[in-house]
Amino acid sequence: MMMMNVMTRHCAKRWFQQKAPRCISTSFDLPDFSKSPKNKALTKIVATIGPTSEQMPTLGEVFDGGMNIMRLNFSHATKEEVELRTSNLALCTKPYLTSTLLDTRGPEVRTGKLQNDESGHETIHLEEGKSIVLETTEARRDEGSTVDALYIDYPNLAQALSIGSKVLLDDGAVTLIVTAIDGSNVNCHIDNTGDLRSRAGVNLPGTETDLPAMSDKDKQDILYGMTKDIDFVAASFVQSAQNVLDIRTYLKECQEQLGQSGQPLPLIISKIESLSALKNFDDILEVSDGIMVARGDLGVEIPLTQVANAQKEMVAKCRREGKPVVVATQMLETMSSKPHPTRAEVTDVTNAVYDGADAVMLSGETAKGKFPVKSVQTMNAICQSAESYYANDDQDIIAPTAELDSDAFSLDARFPMAHAAVEAVNVGFKDALVVVSKDKELAAMCAACRPDLAPIIAFVPCPRIARQLMIYRGVHPVLLEENATDEYLLQVANDIVGLETDDEIVVLEAEDDHSATMRSVKFN
Repeated sequence: MMMMNVMTRHCAKRWFQQKAPRCISTSFDLPDFSKSPKNKALTKIVATIGPTSEQMPTLGEVFDGGMNIMRLNFSHATKEEVELRTSNLALCTKPYLTSTLLDTRGPEVRTGKLQNDESGHETIHLEEGKSIVLETTEARRDEGSTVDALYIDYPNLAQALSIGSKVLLDDGAVTLIVTAIDGSNVNCHIDNTGDLRSRAGVNLPGTETDLPAMSDKDKQDILYGMTKDIDFVAASFVQSAQNVLDIRTYLKECQEQLGQSGQPLPLIISKIESLSALKNFDDILEVSDGIMVARGDLGVEIPLTQVANAQKEMVAKCRREGKPVVVATQMLETMSSKPHPTRAEVTDVTNAVYDGADAVMLSGETAKGKFPVKSVQTMNAICQSAESYYANDDQDIIAPTAELDSDAFSLDARFPMAHAAVEAVNVGFKDALVVVSKDKELAAMCAACRPDLAPIIAFVPCPRIARQLMIYRGVHPVLLEENATDEYLLQVANDIVGLETDDEIVVLEAEDDHSATMRSVKFN
């Protein structure tokens, strides 16, 4: 199998070299989307809303600038802040819908409170070359952590680690190497000098843990979030497929408890941020509704030089399976404090679009940064520029994205019609693809087939299904009115994408769960 893969790669490379032109155009007559783009990009933007963006009119300007999904980071947000943000978001929905994503804190490992740290701001100085003991006892917790002994709140720490294992403190600020295990105590060598605060995060790269899928706080947050009609749960620190299944079971329990049975469940977006998750990625992808490439913690768990490689593999696998994928963390980090991104950040976002990501995410840039509105506008412009260049790349300068696996939607009899509709839009240079269906699957299949530049306007009758379609590249969900005519469909399409006289759209309409019809309609 490995030899076949290598040979295939070499053949592809030779084919590309033969196909590539001898000269590359240097006219660079490229469209500029940096100033007031007419439409939102096909690639969706997830924006974290926080103290600097939660108030009106700023939130409205963030929405108008290109935000499709509001991320609520429950590692920090209080219920009062969530109430404010969801209430203000409800004022920002026309003519577009927008969705809400609840990002859990997730099961985590932390150090304890430092000894005599009454203010919560004290630190201890750990020196390279010295030894330190990691303890999990209540006695150490109550006594407090010192430069000689740290309390760790994971009871099975000694069973999980082995000699030579790494323990990273405070996002990798200090690295410890395990030298010996004595009962429940773990003896470590301090690999580098650094200061440590109370309750710092702990990473155990490459170590399998038996942490639960959700902490008690996560369960409380999810239950509360479902009362606020959230559309997605971004599950932090997922390690296995069973973690995802456990979360889905809990969502169903919450649904019954809240009297919401019969409604669509929030979709689970599994955050991949550990070596364990990478090892189990295929199984996690199979049971997840989508994937988030969470590069922050992932960059602590694996070598930084491998993060981009892991990102590309994950995006490609999601593309093959037709499941939405979000690329996240530090995409425009400079804009937290400056009005313009670096060239490297622009290139990072551009490459995520080229790879085929459905969505890109802003974190601190919009949550607590100085330029939340401009950050979203800038990301929207970068995405539009990349999409236009990719669609018009007739010289094959950009490597093609991973193709959709033919078996990805083999159980849905409507997939051939979805594929045909996208081909009709691409080959016929149609201006939009309108999808009418009771479920989200038909529009999702069209999105997976990737129209070049034409948006997909998806009409569905259920508000939550409509909002959940927001995560798919190019899909503009709309609530379907009863007895909708072609004139109504055209008018909505015009409101969203701005049609001109004699523009044509393709309409794909589901007759039932097994069949669909396709027709072309002209805008007059």
